[in-house]
Amino acid sequence: MIRTAQRCLVYLVDQSGRHPFIVLPLAILLAVVCLMGAATRLSVDTNSDHLFDSSLQWRQQSMEFAGQFPQFSDTLVAVVRAPTPEEARETAVALAAGLENDKRNIRSVSTPGISPFFDRNGLLLLPQDQLSDVLDTMTQAGQLLEPLVTDPSARGFMKGLNMMVEGVRYGMADLISAYDGALNTIVQVLDNTLDGKVSPLSWQTLLTPQLSGNKGGLELVLIHPVLDYDALEPGQAATQAMLQVASELPAVKAGRAQVNYTGSVPLSDDEFHSLTDRAAPIAIGGAVLVVFWLVLALRSWQLIVPVVLTLVIGLIYTLGFAAFAVGSLNLVSVAFAVLFVGLAVDFGIQFGVRLSAQQRSDCDFAEVLHWTGLRVGGQIGLAALATSCGFLAFSPTRFSGMAELGIIAGVGMLLALVCTLTILPALLSLMARRVTSHRDAALPGGVMADAWLARHHRPVLISFVILALAGLWSAINLPFDANPLHTKDANSESMRTLNSLMDDPNTNPFTLNVLVADLAEARSLSARLGALPEVAQVVSAADFVPDDQDDKLEEVSQTLDLMYSLLRPHTETPTPTAEDLRRAARKTSQEIAGVAGNLSPDAPLLHIGTALGRLAEAPDDILLKASQALSQFLPRTFEQLRDSLSAQRITLQNLPDHLKRDWFTSDGRVRIQITPGAAAQDTEGLRQFVQAVQDVAPQAVGPALDTVKSADTILQAFEQAAVYAMLAIAVVLMAVLRRGLDTGLVMITLLISALLTALLAHLLGISINFANIIALPLLLGVGVSFNVYFVMNWRSGIRQFLDSPTARAVLFSALTTGTAFGSLAIARHPGTASMGLLLLLSLFAVLLATFVFLPALLYMLSRPSQTIGVSNREPYEEEQIREIEAPAPATPRARGAPVDAR
Repeated sequence: MIRTAQRCLVYLVDQSGRHPFIVLPLAILLAVVCLMGAATRLSVDTNSDHLFDSSLQWRQQSMEFAGQFPQFSDTLVAVVRAPTPEEARETAVALAAGLENDKRNIRSVSTPGISPFFDRNGLLLLPQDQLSDVLDTMTQAGQLLEPLVTDPSARGFMKGLNMMVEGVRYGMADLISAYDGALNTIVQVLDNTLDGKVSPLSWQTLLTPQLSGNKGGLELVLIHPVLDYDALEPGQAATQAMLQVASELPAVKAGRAQVNYTGSVPLSDDEFHSLTDRAAPIAIGGAVLVVFWLVLALRSWQLIVPVVLTLVIGLIYTLGFAAFAVGSLNLVSVAFAVLFVGLAVDFGIQFGVRLSAQQRSDCDFAEVLHWTGLRVGGQIGLAALATSCGFLAFSPTRFSGMAELGIIAGVGMLLALVCTLTILPALLSLMARRVTSHRDAALPGGVMADAWLARHHRPVLISFVILALAGLWSAINLPFDANPLHTKDANSESMRTLNSLMDDPNTNPFTLNVLVADLAEARSLSARLGALPEVAQVVSAADFVPDDQDDKLEEVSQTLDLMYSLLRPHTETPTPTAEDLRRAARKTSQEIAGVAGNLSPDAPLLHIGTALGRLAEAPDDILLKASQALSQFLPRTFEQLRDSLSAQRITLQNLPDHLKRDWFTSDGRVRIQITPGAAAQDTEGLRQFVQAVQDVAPQAVGPALDTVKSADTILQAFEQAAVYAMLAIAVVLMAVLRRGLDTGLVMITLLISALLTALLAHLLGISINFANIIALPLLLGVGVSFNVYFVMNWRSGIRQFLDSPTARAVLFSALTTGTAFGSLAIARHPGTASMGLLLLLSLFAVLLATFVFLPALLYMLSRPSQTIGVSNREPYEEEQIREIEAPAPATPRARGAPVDAR
């Protein structure tokens, strides 16, 4: 069977060389069909969830949860930031209103943190101790607000300050110090106005600093865009529409607010953009460099052009196969093109170098082609078959991204073999008949390298054993980064925005969700989960229906009574003129100066007095701007106070629909959301968080679990595939080489390459992720190809491993392959770049093992009489050729036909 296969390979070479005008038109026709199929059927799916088999239990749980809460999928999230909570809220509401009218790009829009329910009942959702602190602060700040009820301007504000001054005058300075935080904010507003930088005073921050924080305002606008699946970036139009609306908002125009975006839709769009960014110049530069290496390897355009054309046609065939067999490329399988170029070019170089080395001016080209097929066809066939098995071993795994890559690349290797044995001979017969042999077809410096390795093979092998042991330790300890966000472009808008939200438990994306039967179970389980040290926050539907509302409502009612004078209807005084404001500022400044002796030197009230003195001397427009800055949010402040102090009992029945939709399933189950602490920023911390939560609630699902389980799935897939690939390659090698020793030589060299790769990755601090892990199948492919060539030469009696056309072909194959991988390493997409870098390290490890370890091992196994430079040929190769040529033993070797098999 093996002999029959070898005869078939040689037959393909012979017939293709004799009938180029039949082979090439058929090849072009098939290429056109493949291109048409790729144009109409092939797409790119940038959703990292689709990298895994949907039959996996955790994937099914994730999809079931997504079906219960579809509003959390396919989202565009606008993140609105402003110096004050009021400005952030106004901008978010205006943005949502503007987007609601764009039915072409927007399906729905909402503001999760802004609703009448939260305005009226938000205080009841606070813990009891926090509610008491908030109400006390509101009551104290309310005294400052009282003069502003009838005079909502800077003049009314200064009346409130005058009341404070009276308190200081009567020995109440210690009580006034409770307002220091609020007064410092007012100092900043006045100083900014005097410096020409108007910044409105946030009364919300003054009234409830515990709820507002000190980082300004932040609001989210949740958008469900209309996705254009005919576009390469389906959500791009909706994102641009949102940015256009945002750019027209007053606060954004004034530079007081900014709108950024993130969400699954822009993350996916930015992923595709970063994948394709600079793709054209990188591809062109890589192609030029590949051609440069081919020039050095093959020396003649009559050889280079056929190899390049064969490579291009083979890539088109593989693209067509992907279109018809898979239909959609994912974030991993999209790398098949680079892998194909990097691996398939080796076949063309091997064929071209061997043909050039054997061609003589007195040889018939058909005979040279025939002898090249005899010498190299079996080696290329074995290399292609073993490489294909290495890739196809990933197809049974449940890591769909790699399984699809394995299918495409595995079939692609077989297609490359067919193209090399058909299209390449056809092209060569038309273009390379006059190419003559180069005397220096062997690798420069090969003689000295072979001699050195022959003499020092023992210390070389000992060194590799030490390196292999270090590589084994590195492989065991090599970290795996399961965070899919680390393979995305950190400089993209969506990733910058998402990273800025990571530290906030309210916006951290790596959450877990648990569904329970009712509110009582939700309260019980939330308490247990909240006690875990790995958990930062637990929120459930039960939190929106608190069970201690009687005491809270009583406390809120008491505060309402205390602040009733502020909230009852009043008749406002006329708006003050600039001169009115000037007189009020001068008077208040003088009043504060009169009690300076009763205040500490750094008291904020003294700074306010100084600022008001400056304001009294300022132009009219500055006075009016100061009044506007101090009073701009007063109407909304009084409205919010009335709402929040008019809270009503919350029941399950009067919960708003949007909360029910977000926290209850259609069958009445209750959602609990668990957010991790800061330790979960890395893979190990996230794994501990997931384990701790699942120990309490095994049914937990969500992004954190998906991340951990995806890592486990990837590692299991590679463990399985490594075993499958090694077994398949070993079986193929045994079937073809028919000797356990030869198979073992290839496999041990392959193992050394893998361990060296692990060592290099560890030394450079590279983590394994789901993108760069594809270096493993490539390592198998390249390693098998290169090692097979050397071992088969050794079997045929060759003892000059580096001083041979084979070594030259392998070197330039590695250089062209390295160029292809190098183009990935300089990509903007971090996942792609890490893939390219690890592929380069893998290639270097393969070359080191093939060019140093394997020759040294072969010299150790060779008989002492087999010296460097003497063929000492074993009968294997000639017998093999006679077997392939049978049943025509009488066919004489052509006049001048080459016999150098190196």
